[in-house]
Amino acid sequence: MASRPDRVEAAWATYRQTAAPHVDRDLIEAAYADPRLRALFPFHSHHSLTFSRRVTFPYTHDAPVITPVGGRYRVTWWATRSPHGPADIGEVDDPREAVALVVAHLPPRAGP
Repeated sequence: MASRPDRVEAAWATYRQTAAPHVDRDLIEAAYADPRLRALFPFHSHHSLTFSRRVTFPYTHDAPVITPVGGRYRVTWWATRSPHGPADIGEVDDPREAVALVVAHLPPRAGP
C-alpha cells in the first residue's frame, strides 16, 4: 500500500492532470500552490473542492470547502460544522482569494 504522502501527491496529480469539466483547474492550481493545503488530501464532492487529513474514508471535515458558483468561489464549512447546513465563510472572485479564506480558517494542527 502506498504511503500517506504518496497517496496525497497522487490525488493532487490526478486533479492537476484531469480534463473533467467539473474540475476547476485554476482552483486546483491555486490550492496546490499553498503548502498547507498541498499537505492535505484533496477530493471533489458535489462540485466542491474539499480537503481531508485522512486519505481514506471517512474523510475529515474540519477544513472549509470551496465551491465554484457562477464564476465566483464560495467558501463554506461542511454541513457537519453547522447545525443548519453549510455555514458561509465568504464568496470571492478569484481562486487564490478562496484558498486564502480556507487557509485562514484551518483548524490548529490541520496538517496530516
